[in-house]
Amino acid sequence: MYCAVTEACVRSFQQARGIPIDGICDHATWAALVEASWRLGDRLLFLTSPNLRGDDVADLQTRLGRLGFDCGRVDGILGPLTAAAIEEFQGNCGLLADGTCGTDTIQAVKRVSSQTGQGPGIATVRERERLRTSSSSLAGRRVVVGQFGGLSALTRALARDLRRRGTIVVSVDEPDAITQATAANHFTADLYVGFDTLVDGPTRICYYAVPTFESHGGRSLAERIAAGLDTLDTAPHAATGMRLQVLRETRMPAVLVSFSDVRKVTDDAINVAEVVRVAIGQWFQDPL
Repeated sequence: MYCAVTEACVRSFQQARGIPIDGICDHATWAALVEASWRLGDRLLFLTSPNLRGDDVADLQTRLGRLGFDCGRVDGILGPLTAAAIEEFQGNCGLLADGTCGTDTIQAVKRVSSQTGQGPGIATVRERERLRTSSSSLAGRRVVVGQFGGLSALTRALARDLRRRGTIVVSVDEPDAITQATAANHFTADLYVGFDTLVDGPTRICYYAVPTFESHGGRSLAERIAAGLDTLDTAPHAATGMRLQVLRETRMPAVLVSFSDVRKVTDDAINVAEVVRVAIGQWFQDPL
């Protein structure tokens, strides 16, 4: 029986996983439950299509990253970068470098990583260095502006403002998060900014974060947008690290802003777009 106690447990799980907290075990929550059930060593890990996903993959990425083998961000998705990192680790340890993480590789990873401490992995270091050395101008930068329905007036205004300053902008209106993330990845965007709607609750400004990794670039932009929105509304805004799908699937700093009062945002689209555009400009000047 799906009772109040079960709903409370679902809400607690959703909060811990950084996904929307509504107490409903929908597709996203069920997928998160399945991923959370895997522990490193439960199964062979290797590159396949569709990519393997789970907490065991995230654990492996965290350990390899702290050893200096770059899996990219810790997203729990075993893609080409993670497979290459596994193979590189195996070669360095004298194991068969086949990219398959079985018993011998897992034992070696656990043994060596037990001495690394809890500091940031190489993905965090490389993201910070890449942002630190990037161009500070809006001109020529590649930005994807996405929306998931009902906010086209805002995205059109923002895209127009950015293009006037020489930014190369792609607008994506697909309702599917993976489709939007894939478009941003294929475009090799420098930045993704998305807009969504909420049934209720305060405006939410989110960047990608999990217990062992956070996007410093995403957090920096989210904080700037939150500060800008404070000038338009009496309610305070805050940046929040979450594991939302579009933030997880993108390969560049990304922020998703979700509004509950769609009519108000639509009526004030020009001012909201200006706030976000200013935040993006400031972010490119100082992304950290």
